[in-house]
Amino acid sequence: MNESTAYPTVDIASEYLEREHKDKQLLAILLERFMNQKDSILVQKTEMGGTEAYVGSVTLEWFAGRVRFASALPLLQQKYNPHTDNIEIDAESIDEIQQRPLDWSRQLPLAQYLASRKNHKFPPVLVVINQSWVDNPKAVEWSDRSTAKSSTIEFTPLDKEGKVGLLNVSEEHVTIYALDGQHRLMGVQGLMELLKTGRLQRYKKDKTPDDTFITVDDLIEQYHVQPAYLQSLPKEKIGIEFICAVEKGETREQARRRVRSIFVHVNLMAAPLTKGQLAQLNEDDGFSIVARKIAVIHPLLEQREGRKPRVNWNSATVAAKSTVLTTLQALTDMSERYLGQKFPHWKPLDKGLIPIRPEDEELEKGLQEFHKLFDYLASLPSYKILEDEDTPALRRFSFEKHGGEGNMLFRPVGQVALAQALGILVFRKGFNLEDIFKKLRKFDQQGGFSGMEYPQSLWYGVLYDPNKKRVQVAGRDLAAKLLIYILGGIQDQMELAGLRKDLAKARTVENKTISFDGKLVEPKQVGLPTIL
Repeated sequence: MNESTAYPTVDIASEYLEREHKDKQLLAILLERFMNQKDSILVQKTEMGGTEAYVGSVTLEWFAGRVRFASALPLLQQKYNPHTDNIEIDAESIDEIQQRPLDWSRQLPLAQYLASRKNHKFPPVLVVINQSWVDNPKAVEWSDRSTAKSSTIEFTPLDKEGKVGLLNVSEEHVTIYALDGQHRLMGVQGLMELLKTGRLQRYKKDKTPDDTFITVDDLIEQYHVQPAYLQSLPKEKIGIEFICAVEKGETREQARRRVRSIFVHVNLMAAPLTKGQLAQLNEDDGFSIVARKIAVIHPLLEQREGRKPRVNWNSATVAAKSTVLTTLQALTDMSERYLGQKFPHWKPLDKGLIPIRPEDEELEKGLQEFHKLFDYLASLPSYKILEDEDTPALRRFSFEKHGGEGNMLFRPVGQVALAQALGILVFRKGFNLEDIFKKLRKFDQQGGFSGMEYPQSLWYGVLYDPNKKRVQVAGRDLAAKLLIYILGGIQDQMELAGLRKDLAKARTVENKTISFDGKLVEPKQVGLPTIL
């Protein structure tokens, strides 16, 4: 090929690239012009299941100021409580309910999350666009057959196919309600109030003030965020999807049913995470991080070829026939109750707030401490049996099918109680793990952890409910105190008297107190066991 034939090709390519560059510049200018319009939002039209929707994004400031709670929809005004932003449920309103009640105790934690987490993220919200004529049966927008002549959404397409365009969101023209994302709206509104006034009130679920609050100064001090960063938050953007309150051709009742149906479907599809799944995913909570690692690396728990899994990663409970030893949720609880005595700052200062992820060096120290605990736990005779016997036989009560040992060490609640007691003894009272486990190994050999269903057991009435013949989680704290006591960790006479009283109460069923030898006695006749 000679040069004369090559040059035209180069010229054509160069011209094409130059034209493409100019087209992009023109598009950028047009987009900037349309996106900066006060009363319009650039959106993309979508359709799914016969429902048209328009997807875009808005600033957090706009979202907080322009979007209202769905419970304030005009068709629900008759039973609407403006103080709580909820609907008063009664025989008249029950068929109109479209939203579960708002939980105002969530506002402060959500606002704190947005302000303190630099990698925060809220999913897009689903909103309904309404117009005033919807609730006026005599409005010209309604036909003689009570069907809508037009939609409550006004969309101006900018392309030939009508897929991209401008949505009219003029405040004088439309009102907007959060159909899915009400608590996200609550959190963003709380953030705006916090930034505007410098403080945010904490509420109970029903929006009753809780007499506590969080301030911007608290955020700066506790989470080390900069004032300039906080002031930038209102301009952040959140995804938003718009649907119309009434479609063209619909009656008001048909529109209400459609909107309600969409809400129900959205919420049915969004199944909440289990506690175990939350523990799997949590990257902020130090106790969850340590629990996940110990479940993978410790010989007592790790997955091995030819050995059944010993950790249930999803459920918070262990089924009767399950061969697992524990659950990830139980390990997380053990981690918190054990390591929480050494690293109390891993917990947020206020309940409901999001914890700060500990530094990697401190997480490593926590993992070492927890690994050491599990080394000692693995030395207990009950856990050594695991190499030859499955957990169901050790977990089952004697009266259940095929019988069993009724061993508390194979119940999550027993494992957590033991970790709680050991955390207090080691980190608060200065006990040595080696000395503790010398006593616990002997206690275990003598059957101290087994036979929970028998009156002779220390755990009868405490972790075992003789009336319902099952384990009771409510006895965990008392079980931890009893473990501290038998290991020599309680000396105060008043505390001992209270413990004896609590134990007698736990062993009282239907006004009948059962002694350690199985006899019915007066509560004061139930004493404390011998210290190990």
